[in-house]
Amino acid sequence: MMNITDKSVEDKITPLLRLGFRPLFLLGAIYAPLAIAIWVYVFQHGQPSQLHVPALWWHVHEMIFGFAMAIVAGFLLTAVQNWTGVNGTKDKWLAVIVALWILPRVLFWTATPLWLTSSIEALFLALVAYEISFRVVKSQKYRNLIFLPFFVLAIVANFAAYATIKGMPPFPSIAVWEAMIWWFVLLISIMGGRVIPFFTARRMNFEKANPLLWLDIGANFPLVLLFILSFFPLTAATISPALMIFAAIMQTARFLRWKPWTTFKEPLVWSLHTAYACVPVGLLIKGLALMGVIASGDFVSHNMIHVLAIGGIGGLILAMITRVTMGHTGRKIYEGPSMWHAFLAILVAAFVRGIGVAFWPEHMMTLINLSAALWIYAFILFVFKFGPMLMKARTDGHPG
Repeated sequence: MMNITDKSVEDKITPLLRLGFRPLFLLGAIYAPLAIAIWVYVFQHGQPSQLHVPALWWHVHEMIFGFAMAIVAGFLLTAVQNWTGVNGTKDKWLAVIVALWILPRVLFWTATPLWLTSSIEALFLALVAYEISFRVVKSQKYRNLIFLPFFVLAIVANFAAYATIKGMPPFPSIAVWEAMIWWFVLLISIMGGRVIPFFTARRMNFEKANPLLWLDIGANFPLVLLFILSFFPLTAATISPALMIFAAIMQTARFLRWKPWTTFKEPLVWSLHTAYACVPVGLLIKGLALMGVIASGDFVSHNMIHVLAIGGIGGLILAMITRVTMGHTGRKIYEGPSMWHAFLAILVAAFVRGIGVAFWPEHMMTLINLSAALWIYAFILFVFKFGPMLMKARTDGHPG
C-alpha cells in the first residue's frame, strides 16, 4: 500500500501544493511562452537595461534551468511517490522548493550578485535531488538513484554557467549550454525508453517490446560522451560527429521497435513519438553537418540544437505534462481536452527554427518569429486548458 497522507490532512492543503507536478508544471508552462516572447523582443531590440546578465546567456539558461528544469523537477517529485510508495513532497516544504525556483527568474532583473542567484538556483536543484533520493533510499528502490548523478551534474553545470559570465572557467558559455542539451537528451532517452513503449503498447493493445541492453547502451552511452566532450572542443571536433551519427542510428533502431506507425489515431501517444523522433533526426543532421557532408556545416549544426531542444525536449515535455496532469488529477487520460494542434505546433516550431533557419538563413527573422508564435500558442493552450486542473483537487477525491 502506498503511504499517502490521510485525507483529512490532505484536505487542509491547498490543491496547488498537494504534489510537485501541480505548481511546477503550471509555473513552467506559464514561463515557457513568457520567456520566449521576451527573448524574441530582446533579439530584435537589443539588451534591456533591466536585465543584469547577457541576453543570449539569459535566453539559453532560462529555457534549460528555468522552464525545462521546472518540468523535470515536477515530474520526478511526483513519479518518485509511485516508484517508492513513500509520501511525496507537498505543502509548505513544496512551497519552499517552488519559491527557490521562482527567485532566480526574478533576480536576473535586479542587481543581485550572481553568486547569490546561482546559490539559490543550486539549492533548488539540491533539494529536489534530496527529496527524490531520500524516498528511493527509504524504500530501497535503488534503481531510481540513477537520477542523483543527473542532479549533481546539473548543479556543477549551473555554477559553471554563471562563472562563464565572468570569464572564469577555461571554456565559454556555449560549452555549458551544449552539455546541458545532451544532459536533457540523455534524460529523455532514459525516461522515454521506459515510458513510451509501455504507453504505446498499452493504448494500442499489443505486446510491449522488451528493452535490449546492447541497444540501450548504444543509444545512450554516446550521449554521455557528448556531454563530456562539450568541455573539450578540440577533441569534440574530431570525435563528436561520428558519435552523433552512431547515436542517431542506434536511437532510430530503438525507436522503431516501439511501433510509432501504430499511434496516429491517438494524439497523446503520437505526440510522444514525434517528439522523440526529433532526437535521432537532430543527431543525424548535426553529425553530418559537422562532418562537412552538408554545406555551411557549423551554421547548420548550431541550428540543429533547436530541433533537439524545441522538438525533442519541448515536445516531450508538452506531451508528458498533458498526460500526467490528466492522470494525477483523477481524470481518464485519453478523455481530456484536445491538444493535437498544440503537439503539432511544437513539432512545426522545431523544424521551422532548426531546419528552416539552417537552410534558409535569409528568412531568419520571419522563421524565428513563426517558430516562437507556434511555441507560445502551444503552451498558452496548455495553461488555459489544464491550468485549472492543476489548481483544483482531484476529481476522484483521492490525495495528490
